[in-house]
Amino acid sequence: MKLIRKILFPLVPFYYLVTWLRNTCYDWGIKKSESYRFPVLCVGNLSVGGTGKTPMIEYLIKLLKDDFKVATLSRGYKRKTKGFQLADENSTAESVGDEPFQFYNKFGNDVMVAVDSDRKNGIKNLRNLEGKPEIILLDDAFQHRKVKAGFNILLTTYNNPYYSDFVLPTGNLREPKSGAKRAHVIVVTKCPIDLGDVEKNDILTKIKPKPYQHVFFSSIVYSNEVFSNDASKKLETLSNFTLVTGIANANPLVDYLKSKNLKFEHFNFKDHHEFSQQDILHLETQQLIITTEKDFMRLKPYESIKDKLFYLPITVVIDRETTFNELIKQAVKHS
Repeated sequence: MKLIRKILFPLVPFYYLVTWLRNTCYDWGIKKSESYRFPVLCVGNLSVGGTGKTPMIEYLIKLLKDDFKVATLSRGYKRKTKGFQLADENSTAESVGDEPFQFYNKFGNDVMVAVDSDRKNGIKNLRNLEGKPEIILLDDAFQHRKVKAGFNILLTTYNNPYYSDFVLPTGNLREPKSGAKRAHVIVVTKCPIDLGDVEKNDILTKIKPKPYQHVFFSSIVYSNEVFSNDASKKLETLSNFTLVTGIANANPLVDYLKSKNLKFEHFNFKDHHEFSQQDILHLETQQLIITTEKDFMRLKPYESIKDKLFYLPITVVIDRETTFNELIKQAVKHS
């Protein structure tokens, strides 16, 4: 794949030009963006996949849900439905997508979970509902310029920051690096938990934030327990299990489990993998299956593996958390 990307390098200037022109048309008002008189917060990235949008959305839900009626609005990637869908007790990962289904399962009636590939239409439908949300969190909508969020949170990973990347097809950027100027907050995600001030300052120098931008650093913290629908196990009690992942980058999870001296076999699928009947038959032969929370949402309907299926939760830890939280609350207050 890396060789193919290098071969396609001559296409980079064309992709760059097309995405730059599109953004310029929105920046200059040639193409119109819809603005709103209530809080619309966007969590997104410049690169394709794997920057930690889902745990960031969950962090914001926890921060805001006790004081406001909160809704999440996602595209619902790889769902089997079309148009606007509002998650309810009959929803599945197939009907709303694995990540929105995870939001609904985790927070239930504390948050409204909706999907619509047309975010403008999704916002309209949410606001037309009885008991309409007071805040809408847009999941992965940084490039959805038809909607102008009141506050943009841009995520970039510690191991593959946008400032060191190229646009597609050779690199992973969906648009030129200059798109970062639309962000109000930039979060460098998946950092080592012990990242020091010297390295943080080096990263800040490379990001070159605008005067109106704030930069934070976040890390993933893994639980010491795995959970099924009705049970839990301590990590240190696990032995000879099968790790199943269908995420963009499983390396941090693999490294964490190895650091615990755990022995396991890893079935590594592509991001948002649709598990086939053959996959399930293979998993039925495994004694214990550990997976991510997102993959758990897709695997839990299969009764044949339900008793052996567990997921490992993660949480996000943000440096200068109080300052970050205050920025979010101020953004909500002034929207």
